[in-house]
Parts: sequence; structure tokens; C-alpha cells
Amino acid sequence: MSSHTPVFCSIVPPHVLERLAESADPAVAEAARRTLAVDLTQRAVRAERAASAPAEDGAGKPRRTIYDAKNGTRLPGHEVRGEGDPATADDTANRAYAGLGATFDLFLNAFGHDSIDGAGLPLRATVHFDEKYDNAFWNGEQMVFGDGDGELFLDFTIPVDVIGHELAHGFTQHSANLAYYGQSGALNEHVSDVFGSLVKQYALGQSAEQADWLIGAGLLGPAVDEGTALRSMKAPGTAYDDDVLGKDPQPAHMDDYVRTSSDNGGVHINSGIPNHAFYLLATELGGNAWERPGRIWYATMTGGALTEEVRFSEFARATLAAARELYGDETAEAVRRAWAGVGVTAS
Repeated sequence: MSSHTPVFCSIVPPHVLERLAESADPAVAEAARRTLAVDLTQRAVRAERAASAPAEDGAGKPRRTIYDAKNGTRLPGHEVRGEGDPATADDTANRAYAGLGATFDLFLNAFGHDSIDGAGLPLRATVHFDEKYDNAFWNGEQMVFGDGDGELFLDFTIPVDVIGHELAHGFTQHSANLAYYGQSGALNEHVSDVFGSLVKQYALGQSAEQADWLIGAGLLGPAVDEGTALRSMKAPGTAYDDDVLGKDPQPAHMDDYVRTSSDNGGVHINSGIPNHAFYLLATELGGNAWERPGRIWYATMTGGALTEEVRFSEFARATLAAARELYGDETAEAVRRAWAGVGVTAS
């Protein structure tokens, strides 16, 4: 994989959409199949296009552009709001604009990182993509949001952590560039969940103790009877247990690691293991998770020590080294305990 290789990264895992595509409800099945088909097309388009938009000299200020696909699939669509423009009459476009800004603010103010590439990359997003599209994705160049079908999934701009999650795939693309398969792919998803959650916590001013540690809270629609979010970092495997969506398959410990050939080797499933390790660290250290825990993860991703096919144990050792360098042995020992809590050896 070459430097800064972009990949198609979506927030709703394929295993969820594949289950929905087999639903006895024709409307549910049709929306899921359409979403899967569009995702497949977008992956192919992404593979054929240039790596990413060129970086520009950082200025420490966001440069956001929001486009409207008008329920089509041509990207980027019609521009509806640029940086500094007043709010539009479209709440979805305004939420996308605000979410891009919240993500920019976290990276700049907490880590001194100018945009997701560190060099002031303009942030672009398209809303109202396709009809009843049940997903949001980063395609290597921009964010794309579906409106959802209104029953299982609502508007994908509603949870700010979904926006942060997808933009963080761009951060990973421009930093450690983790391969999107197996354990490195699960770490790719994990890093997006970490920084997506931190975007929400930073925007709300929440401490690690106050945060809900859910990814995608507020996204599930009225047809989901038993579900709070797409994933839980606090308790992986408990985000949903629903007749339609199925059971959240995420493990919280290496003893339950899922070996599968689907979903690029279970990248959305096994990310629950490092997710829980970060949660354990953040709650043990207390205070704001974007401070010591977030800075350790940021330093790990930008320090140059990770290979593109890094495994959980290697990533854990890198976080241990970063913690020791930044904060000393006591914090490093907390990092070791967090990884031990999910069955990963960090030392």
C-alpha cells in the first residue's frame, strides 16, 4: 500500500446491511440492497481515482464546503454553503458544516494538528446523497452523508461523532495509513471511533466520566426497538440487540476475537477490543479524554513507528512508548493495564 492510500470507509458495517438485505420487509430489504450496491460502486470509483485532494498550506482556520447531491449519486454535487457563509434553510447542510468545524477544532486545539492532514486540508462534504441511503462515508477526498430511510436509520449528520469518525479516516490516511484489513483494519476503525468520540466529548465539554462512549447515538430510527447506537466503547457488544438489526457482534476481549473473511476481516467487529482498551484508559486517568489518552493516541498515529499492517500488540506497545515519553512511567503503567484488560500484551 502506497503512502496516503485512500480507502472507502463507511460508518454502518457491511454485516448490518447484509442482514437487512435479507429482511422479510420489502422496504427494509430494498433500502439495504440499494445501499450495498452504491457502496460497492463507490469503492470501485475510489480505487480508480487519484489518492486525494492536494494539501494546502495550513492557516489554522477551517475551509469548509458543503454540497447537495439532491438525492443523486454524482459527487460532489451543488455547493450550498462555503466557509463563513450564513446558515442555510437546510438543517442537514448546517449540521454537516458544524460537524466539520467541530472535528477541525478538536484536531487543532487539542493536538495542534491543522485539519485532518496537518497542513490545512480543505474539508468538503456532500449531503442528501442518493435516496434512502443508509450510510455515511469518507472516500479519500470528502465526506458523504445519506439521509437514511427514516425507519431504521435517520439522517447521518445527526450524530457529530459519525462526522468525526469518518473524517478521522482521513487523519489515518494522512498519518499512519493503516491497511484496511484484519487487525490493522480494525485499528483503522478503532482510531476513527476514538477521535469521533473525542470530537463529541470536546464539543460538549464532557469528561471521560460524563461521556456515553457510544458511536452513532441518535442515528437509529423508530423501527429499531432495542438499540442505542452503532457501537459502544464502554461495553462492546451491547449497542443493539434487535429483531431487525440483529445482535451487536463486537467483542471486548481477545478471548472473543472474531475470525471472519467478511467485512475485510471483521474491521468493524474486532475494533471493539482496542475501543474498550481506550475507554479503560480514559476512565482510569479521568478528566478529559482528549488530553492524556487522546494525546497518547495522536502521538502514536503521527510518530512514524507504526507499520501499515500493525497488529494489536504492536499498536499497544507503541502507545505504551508514547505514554512513557509524554507522561512518564505512571501513565505508561495505566496504558499497560488498559491493554491487559482486553487481553493484549503491551509491554
